[in-house]
Amino acid sequence: MTIEKVGVVGAGQMGNGIAHVFALAGYDVLITDISEEALESGRSLISRNMERQVSRGIIAEEERAAAMARISTTLSLTDLGPSDLIIEAATERETVKHAIFEDLGPHLKPDTILTSNTSSISITRLAARTDRPEKFMGFHFMNPVPVMQLVELIRGIATDKETFDTCLGVVERLGKKASTSEDFPAFIVNRILMPMINEAIYTLYEGVGSVESIDTSLKLGANHPMGPLELADFIGLDTCLAIMNVLHDGLADTKYRPCPLLTKYVEAGWLGRKTRRGFYDYRGETPVPTR
Repeated sequence: MTIEKVGVVGAGQMGNGIAHVFALAGYDVLITDISEEALESGRSLISRNMERQVSRGIIAEEERAAAMARISTTLSLTDLGPSDLIIEAATERETVKHAIFEDLGPHLKPDTILTSNTSSISITRLAARTDRPEKFMGFHFMNPVPVMQLVELIRGIATDKETFDTCLGVVERLGKKASTSEDFPAFIVNRILMPMINEAIYTLYEGVGSVESIDTSLKLGANHPMGPLELADFIGLDTCLAIMNVLHDGLADTKYRPCPLLTKYVEAGWLGRKTRRGFYDYRGETPVPTR
């Protein structure tokens, strides 16, 4: 099937990035969120990020203007009904995602494809609560979306071949690379990445090294562009904890037990960059380790 109109649920960090790349690829994009402030913030960030791409010679000014003209916003979730493809990029809580798909259901076209940008939740389980499990997939973008080239495509047990092939074609039109994952907790990227981050937090928790020494060790010793604790702050410690809980609950293996220090930071509301405190304090001119 042909995809031209795309609905994005959520104007936050992931949602605005997804809208950004779809608009640049020529799709008409409609974004929804729960407040006008969130929509204005998301649209403003898309504009600034595209202006940065123009300044770096990645896109032309004409491309930026045309892409921004393809993006519209709405406070009404049901306005996304006529979309050919809908990508849910709301918070990583299963109850929230179920409620979104339930509200959308009666307003969708018969052939609309539903997808979730979830980084860890079962696609089969999400799909089973909709009226179209065969037209439901995991469409997991990496953060930051305009920069990262990978998209994980995750089939649920009922996903049909046409839906998968259509989504694969969309990834190719976006100029990105798809990897196919089976529907198991956290899929591929986070199944490998999050336990590494969690182990780095255990290393800090047990006093093996400081925040700075752990991040420096991985950047210089393993050639990682960003240390694991710095990366955790960038992702959001609440998201890291949610994914570790999905792994721990879904695989019933103690090696996925979230570090108590990660839980403590989340309980304190120190979620990383988005709250300006996590394993680093971002309230000054340069980030300072908090431990």
